[in-house]
Amino acid sequence: MKKLAFNLLCIIGSIIFLFAEDQKGVIPVESDYYPITTIPLPEGEVIEVSGIDILPGGKVAISSRRGDIFVGKNVLGDSPEPKWTLYARGLHEVLGIAWKDDWLYVTQRPEVTRLKDGDGDGRADVFETVADDWGINGNYHEYAFGTRHDKNGDIWLVLCLTSSGGADDLSPFRGWCMRVTPEGECIPTGYGIRSPGGIGFNHLGDVFYCDNQGLWNGSSSLKHLRPGGFQGNPVGNKYFALTDVLGPQPPEPVSGSRIEVERKRLPELVPPPVVLPHGKVGNSPAGIECDETGGKFGPFQNQLFISEQTHSKVNRVFLEKVNGFYQGAVFPFLEGFGSGNIVARFASDGSMFTGGTNRGWGSRGRKPFSFQRVNWTGKVPFEVHEMRVKPDGFELTFTQPADIKTLSDVSSYTIETYTYIYQKGYGSPEVDGTVPVISNANPARDGKSVRLKVGGMVKGHVHELKMPGIRRKGGEQPLLHEVAYYTLNEIPSP
Repeated sequence: MKKLAFNLLCIIGSIIFLFAEDQKGVIPVESDYYPITTIPLPEGEVIEVSGIDILPGGKVAISSRRGDIFVGKNVLGDSPEPKWTLYARGLHEVLGIAWKDDWLYVTQRPEVTRLKDGDGDGRADVFETVADDWGINGNYHEYAFGTRHDKNGDIWLVLCLTSSGGADDLSPFRGWCMRVTPEGECIPTGYGIRSPGGIGFNHLGDVFYCDNQGLWNGSSSLKHLRPGGFQGNPVGNKYFALTDVLGPQPPEPVSGSRIEVERKRLPELVPPPVVLPHGKVGNSPAGIECDETGGKFGPFQNQLFISEQTHSKVNRVFLEKVNGFYQGAVFPFLEGFGSGNIVARFASDGSMFTGGTNRGWGSRGRKPFSFQRVNWTGKVPFEVHEMRVKPDGFELTFTQPADIKTLSDVSSYTIETYTYIYQKGYGSPEVDGTVPVISNANPARDGKSVRLKVGGMVKGHVHELKMPGIRRKGGEQPLLHEVAYYTLNEIPSP
């Protein structure tokens, strides 16, 4: 009964909000739907929040790049007044925490460790190494990011290359994905990684990570960690000499080529499901969090939310699988965070916690570190909900009905495509640009979707679609975000 009443209030609130928009001509902004609340941190502490997990009893654990872990009570709710307890100090740049069976599992640079409060005083007094089968030599770039436990109880790790990915890599298995089992076995699972900023699961349990622009990465991307797959950067391939789990060392890609060309030569090469165009979507993608809140966070169930460090924001990703490969679109979602976001975590109440830092890279958010929370107000934003590829174009669905006239007008849309040079040099400009033709826009009768017939789609390219002419049904409200970036790895058969 309480849930029904809450849902009715949300619907009424949305109707009132939309009526007010039409009457006053006020164009909604992101904070009308998803306000950001700053959570007080322990006074006097420098906590560059790098890991977040939810503990039993509504407690929240946070870790810091500086090696500290705090546990907070009273962090949830409309007016958080957290009481923080120091759980552990002196760890080595924690970039992933996960609670399981009364242990807190911690991914730090040299190892995965598990911690327990054995005497019940609120502070960890048992520290056990779970796995440490990779190298570390003190280079600043040797970050290690870890997931929560998968359905088998494994933790997945992505290991940054030494020295930003140059040829002087010395530490074993840098540039690899490792899987740590509950028994502590460390299994090489993927390779070709350059500089990850975060790792996480989708709702099906598949694993993704964000790799940053640099050597062999023309732009940053969301990548799928298909077991045994090559992620594109060959610098760490020399560590095939240390394991036979994934077979013999594969041939290297040709510098100056394109991903679409090289994947035909190298069947192990997994094309990035979503390229994150550099400077447009952001510069430093980081943590990955899937919305499995059951609608508590709005209309984006099972979609991914990507923390963005440099631009201090969160982007949204819709994925689909075509011909066995993931691909999809990235949309702007929410900006204005206090520091550079590197991690996000949904809580049981449907709120999203975020944490970040600006040390080492700088960020639009000027604070040196942040811990914040995003709540859905119950008002549904007018957004593109999904963007799916069709044999002859794309289908868009919307979170609210759109005006049929604006949907059917091809001048409401513009589209361009481009890709990036696949090379051992650092990054790439946008290249090989084309301008496809949208010849027809066929909306559904309810205004909740539209089929775009597009001539000239290009495999391997980002398709940047802008929709400035679309308006919501019954008003002049434009889309909250009018741009989508779809990475076209595969085109389905008719």
